[in-house]
Amino acid sequence: MSPSNLEILAFEPSALGLLCLRRRELLAQPGTMVTEVTLNHEFLMSSLTTDSERALAKIALETHPGKNLQVLVGGLGLGYTAREALVARHVTKVEVVELLPPVIDWLARGLIPLATELSDEMRGDPADCVGTQPRLVVAQGDIYARLAGRPGHQWDAILIDVDHSPSERLDTESASFYTVDGLTAARQHLAPDGVLAVWSYAESSPFADALRKVFPQVRVEPITYQNQLVDQTCTDWLFFAKG
Repeated sequence: MSPSNLEILAFEPSALGLLCLRRRELLAQPGTMVTEVTLNHEFLMSSLTTDSERALAKIALETHPGKNLQVLVGGLGLGYTAREALVARHVTKVEVVELLPPVIDWLARGLIPLATELSDEMRGDPADCVGTQPRLVVAQGDIYARLAGRPGHQWDAILIDVDHSPSERLDTESASFYTVDGLTAARQHLAPDGVLAVWSYAESSPFADALRKVFPQVRVEPITYQNQLVDQTCTDWLFFAKG
């Protein structure tokens, strides 16, 4: 650990700008290690505050009555949404679509906290003499472009955790997803009883209204947690649509 208590694990260009993966020990909590991601030197995510990322998968899958569910996740990040989906016993497959190759590389290189656990899910069960299919697949691609296109497969749940919010996006290319037309196209990728879940750091009434024009059931869930990095209570917003 450097004198500044900060270790840079990766620092590299991407399609969206400069990506940095860093690890540090919290000065206020000696022994507590935190992994963080910044984009263009602006804070993006942390392994210390994952409540809403995990809730995105947990709540979506709790509302689905089926078994042997297949889940599509938009955005790998530090892997907490994907891992929460894998925890659900009625989930048999999770595919993650990540736009940025460096983020996928962090997983392959074991740099993120959940690397071992997620990598095990990508290999399947080697103890099975027949060989089992891996429950987790991570692919490079644009989740918004996929959902705008014709469905080649229908999913029981689609979990999107990419942009800051519907109105504050990492890339202008995702704007159409948050419209009635974009959501109508995305709905075609859902199987019957399928759930679309979208993460946001802010409430968005226009997005909720667009969801209600496309889906018969819409739920907006605030997730409040104590952010120890800034010592204050924060609220993220989750949007769930079904039908």
